[in-house]
Amino acid sequence: MNIVIFGAGGRAGRQAVAEAHRRGHQITAVVRDPARHGDLSDARVVAGDVTDSVSIEHVAAGHDAAISAAADLSAPPHDFFTASSRALATGLANAGVHRLAVVGLASIMPGASGAPLMDEPGYPNEYRSFYLGHAAGLDELRTCDLDWAYVAPAGDFDHNGTRTGRYRIAEHGDPASRITYADFAIALLDETDTPRHHRAAVSIREA
Repeated sequence: MNIVIFGAGGRAGRQAVAEAHRRGHQITAVVRDPARHGDLSDARVVAGDVTDSVSIEHVAAGHDAAISAAADLSAPPHDFFTASSRALATGLANAGVHRLAVVGLASIMPGASGAPLMDEPGYPNEYRSFYLGHAAGLDELRTCDLDWAYVAPAGDFDHNGTRTGRYRIAEHGDPASRITYADFAIALLDETDTPRHHRAAVSIREA
């Protein structure tokens, strides 16, 4: 397939590029400044703005599916994630791209109690505004007509682990759970590769 990946310069985005390349896909890597990402040699690297529907339509035209691993820590989280979700919904639809997988956040996924992890007792909340921004972005996705999946680690990423080639879908979020970026990318590409015609949030953990 032809896959366009937004936020391809970040840790999750880079692993998504690597996994897509491993599967033989053609990849367009969208970043803010291509000059800073000359090492993304497995993809065609282009400039784009994930909060601008016209920019998204332009870079996504001719692709079969999209992945968004984009984040902007310099912007207010609520503004960025709602704007990017709305722009992706509009821009991808206008480009004729109907399949989208979004890299999500464990904090807003249901925990063992059924409440979001961020609302469970003892969960660290120093970055709550970031969590709430992600939640608002997911709410925007729920109103669109794309075939989308919001894919989040069940807990957090293992920044030092290596690729095992395995993962499993978690029954609920778990703050102690860890998964490598490379294994998470396998789940992300599995969601992208197969048209599931669903709109769902999925927690992923190490197998």
